[in-house]
Amino acid sequence: MDKLPTYHLGQPAVSRPKNHSKRFRGLLTAIVLAIGPLAYLGAVTFDLGGQPAVQVPVNAEQIKGRCHALNLTPGPPSNFLERTESDRFEAGAEPVLVKNATIWTGRADGLEVVKGDVFLANGLIKAVGDVDGNLVKKYKDVKVVDAKGAWVTPGIVDMHSHLGVDSAPELQGADDTNSFKGVVLPWLRSLDGLNTHDEAYRLSVSGGVTTSNVLPGSADAIGGQAFTIKLRPTKERSTSSLVLEPPFGMNGTEDYTSRPRWRQMKHACGENPKRVYDQTRMDTQWAFREAYNKARQIKEQQDSYCAKALAGEWKGLGSFPEDLQWEALVDVLRGKVKVHNHCYEAVDLDNMVRLTNEFKFKIAAFHHAHETYLVPDLLKKAYGGAPAIALFATNARYKREAYRGSEFAPRLLTDAGLKVGMKSDHPVLNSRYLLHEAQQAHYFGLASNLALASVISTPATILGYDHRIGFLKPGYDADLVIWDSHPLQIGATPKQVFIDGIPQLGNPFYSDKPDYFQHAPKVPNFDDEAKDAVKYEGLPPIEPRRSEKEVVIFTNVTSLHIRVGDHIKEVFDASRSGAKAYEPQSVVVKNGEIQCSSVEGSGCLASFSDFPSVQWVNLHGGSISPALVSYGSLLGIHEIDQESSTNDGRVIDLLTAENPAILGEGTLIHAVDGLEFATRDALLAYRDGATVGITAPESRGLISGLGVAFSTGAPHKLAKGAVLQDITAVHVSIHPSASSISTQIAVLRNLLYGHGEGETKRVFRSVVEGEVPLVIAVQNADIIASLIQLKGDVEKLGGKRVKFTFTGANEAHLLAKEIGEANIGVILTPARPYPGTWKARRILPGPPLSENNAAALLLAHNVTVALGVEEQWQSRNLRFDVGWTAIDAHGYISKNDAIALATINVEKLLGLSTPNTDLVAVEHASLYDFSGKVVGVISKREGGTSLVR
Repeated sequence: MDKLPTYHLGQPAVSRPKNHSKRFRGLLTAIVLAIGPLAYLGAVTFDLGGQPAVQVPVNAEQIKGRCHALNLTPGPPSNFLERTESDRFEAGAEPVLVKNATIWTGRADGLEVVKGDVFLANGLIKAVGDVDGNLVKKYKDVKVVDAKGAWVTPGIVDMHSHLGVDSAPELQGADDTNSFKGVVLPWLRSLDGLNTHDEAYRLSVSGGVTTSNVLPGSADAIGGQAFTIKLRPTKERSTSSLVLEPPFGMNGTEDYTSRPRWRQMKHACGENPKRVYDQTRMDTQWAFREAYNKARQIKEQQDSYCAKALAGEWKGLGSFPEDLQWEALVDVLRGKVKVHNHCYEAVDLDNMVRLTNEFKFKIAAFHHAHETYLVPDLLKKAYGGAPAIALFATNARYKREAYRGSEFAPRLLTDAGLKVGMKSDHPVLNSRYLLHEAQQAHYFGLASNLALASVISTPATILGYDHRIGFLKPGYDADLVIWDSHPLQIGATPKQVFIDGIPQLGNPFYSDKPDYFQHAPKVPNFDDEAKDAVKYEGLPPIEPRRSEKEVVIFTNVTSLHIRVGDHIKEVFDASRSGAKAYEPQSVVVKNGEIQCSSVEGSGCLASFSDFPSVQWVNLHGGSISPALVSYGSLLGIHEIDQESSTNDGRVIDLLTAENPAILGEGTLIHAVDGLEFATRDALLAYRDGATVGITAPESRGLISGLGVAFSTGAPHKLAKGAVLQDITAVHVSIHPSASSISTQIAVLRNLLYGHGEGETKRVFRSVVEGEVPLVIAVQNADIIASLIQLKGDVEKLGGKRVKFTFTGANEAHLLAKEIGEANIGVILTPARPYPGTWKARRILPGPPLSENNAAALLLAHNVTVALGVEEQWQSRNLRFDVGWTAIDAHGYISKNDAIALATINVEKLLGLSTPNTDLVAVEHASLYDFSGKVVGVISKREGGTSLVR
């Protein structure tokens, strides 16, 4: 048994009086021996009269240590960067010397770029820039990688992901994103649901992502604790081994002798918890306050306990006040947890700012945060300073909270002095392409250094791990990416990804890109648009303005492409490598039609320059090319997806619900009847070159109905040129639902064999006659095979060629030869696949994981290929999808073929016999890269030229 001094703690020792008898001393000894088994609770001392004086716990020093540690600031130990080997180092990993690199280090606000080498060993960065050869010689078997001037950056850090908890493919047993057991659940941990078999891990790594902060979902006000993981598969193959810096206590053990490690937690306000729990914002805010008040009470009890313990007041002290359910929230109040707050609107942001000041805790970042750019001064009032902001680039308007989202928010927030990080919310956006969010933010005005930082060093700093990731500095984790172009160029692809010094791409595919891809793109000026975003509180006027002039002359035009029948024709293109050395030309437009160009001779301008009504538009080396056609989303029949009152609504699934008698037998739904014009997504699509939308009725059943083609810039249905074609094609979907796949194909066979009723019978007869395309949404190769056979059977029976078009088509590449031979077209929706469901999981990922992308492979087998989008907001980005797809095809897709992917081919596959003859005028560059800015739409259909900016 431990010996303790026989005096009151903090008081001088008192000598025992000499008149104490031996009998008393023996009794005392017996008592002490009797309580020996309880000595771990403490030791009892006695005063001079033999009465109990004080109880000093045997673990008093441990208690003091715990109390001293209560308010320690999280972070690395002071000698962290003196480590010679990473805590994540795996034996056998060979040292790597990356030579001749252009190195973006992340330092100096992302402005530092170094030419030189990077040396990796023992899972750490050992040197950057001028690497001492003697240092390298200390290591055996060093692998040398010649970067040949390529850009090298730290690994990408995704600060908002559900990777591993919302897994791919989506299976019921693998979804652990949200709990619905209560509004406030700070005791839950994303780590406990982390699936090591998520197919998205390797995909994300192939996009340069090395670290992800895995958050619980946003169904609850407090959804639980997040964990930051590295995406490298470990030898242990466990979830715990993925965690970047395991917080103390993760395994039930604590270390009170060191600075604690950062913890992460998810909060959510606004619509999500409001809807899930059928409550108001007032209810949610009270749930926050009630929870934080409980945590504050525990914290105050702990502080009181420790004040006494540290003062040596052990009498009646009892045990340390704690509650396992609330300990994480108590740590929030102690400043040991990074709070990530899903929060959109000003009302909710204000609520949370007030909450932080009431309970004295910091928010690390507001996520999604679509209205933060409107209230930067409010954010600065948050306790401990303004939170950082984690944003999408252009994903907005999918619910009321997101309706005022602006593409200019990253730039506006950084101008206001706030930190901005871009995030994926994976799988909402595929985190493989998180870099694309930074690219778009840069395009819309965020400085290049801050755009790169927004997915690398800024999120690393926000998460509290900037002592080891997010920068290329000696002593940091050896996480880096070698890129095939400047990372802010469209289609930038890793040549290699290192995590903890270990290469992650076994046999990467990439191509050498032109020199101009090795520099950050020169982006357009959007100063006026950014100001308007604030001026109009996120809803600036974006309707196109018709030029009042009869003649519009575009000058300084570098390239002109037009459509001639079902082909794209290059009139001139000075930007094309090896092209005829054209000077910038002028193009004359009258009443929406091109009259001539100066490349034809000097008489062109002479004939029109003195015209009484002329407007001159300088494109500054820009281009004119065919306008795009958007398909795949609910553009034009949905305004706000999650607000039913703003949408057309869903078609009844006739396989699972009884058809109302009033609807009649065999009735098909016409999308044209539900068209909504002047929706913001449609107008934004128009402003970015997608001037026509083709949309089918919304359905989760087999038959959607009849598609429609419409002008995305029209003010209403009765305007000139508003509806190009009332009926384009008949749309169906073959997918897992209440009815079996075989049942759905049986119904489709029955209809194609002429056994339907009413309008359905007539329309399917037109399909069999080859007059109307049958557009089938399908992903799975086995289902595609059945449909190919069905097409053959129908053609044998009817004797005519039937027009089938597959959309979605994630697995179409597996049957590229057969699809080409069957003369079936494919609309890849989306352009870059994701294995989201079991029947869509066998994707062709494209570079660097596969040599070809799906578009190139299908085209090689004579398949007519087009590109589609899944959500309305993506229509404005169709232009970038075209450019990206062509880049990933390693030169297999020509510029004319690329333009056809979103113009002629879409029309052909969807039955649009009234072609979109619009042309798009772009400043500074082409429509398909990050330097061009759409300024006008030339429309023969509408009889004029519209200026969109």
